Amino acid sequence: MVNMVSNVSRSRAIRSYVIRGGRFTKAQRRAFKQVWEEFGLDVGSGLLNVEVEFGLLAPLVIEIGFGMGDSLFDMAQKNPENNFIGIEVYAPGVGRLMNRAQSAGLTNLRIYLADANDVLENCIGMGSIDRLQLYFPDPWHKKKHHKRRLVQKEFAELVRSRLRLGGVFHMATDWQPYAEHMLSVMNLSEGFENCADTLGGYSLKPKYRPFTKFEQRGRQLGYGTWDLLFKRRI
Repeated sequence: MVNMVSNVSRSRAIRSYVIRGGRFTKAQRRAFKQVWEEFGLDVGSGLLNVEVEFGLLAPLVIEIGFGMGDSLFDMAQKNPENNFIGIEVYAPGVGRLMNRAQSAGLTNLRIYLADANDVLENCIGMGSIDRLQLYFPDPWHKKKHHKRRLVQKEFAELVRSRLRLGGVFHMATDWQPYAEHMLSVMNLSEGFENCADTLGGYSLKPKYRPFTKFEQRGRQLGYGTWDLLFKRRI
């Protein structure tokens, strides 16, 4: 079975997440024993040759923090013409997604159980991502924790270097103060163009992004969701 702790790098002093304790189901544990070799990727292996890994050259979509994997699974299943890579630190969610992917016979999905910064820096080539997805990251509500928010100037620079020209960084949140924070950071980041032309800098939800069950519940309660799409222009 994959080592759940050592597989997630601890090299950074400030993390944008807390590794949640989660109870593994038998099926999730079995996924790591039986299908990790099929879907799992190791940060320690270094730069990923995407064409060799997937067996074809296709648009590359990467999602950071996919949780239990529902939306990523849905997109990979409905878009077999794209290659998908998920990055997550919550091992039960990784196990669940691998089980679903195997049952569905998906061949266009791979997964890192690792920190997103480590993966982008060490495993993903310059100018290779067509779309980077960051959906509902931890907003770190308290002011003293704002430094732990993933979307910061340095992270935006890292993202731009990995996107191809014209590639899109797609963020979504249901916490308006974090939406405002992300919008501010991205507006000040060089080399990006906001894809929105209305709604105060926010975009309408693209059809390719599924509604999560939590988002649907929030909509029923009258809560909002903010999508931000920024395209690499230089």
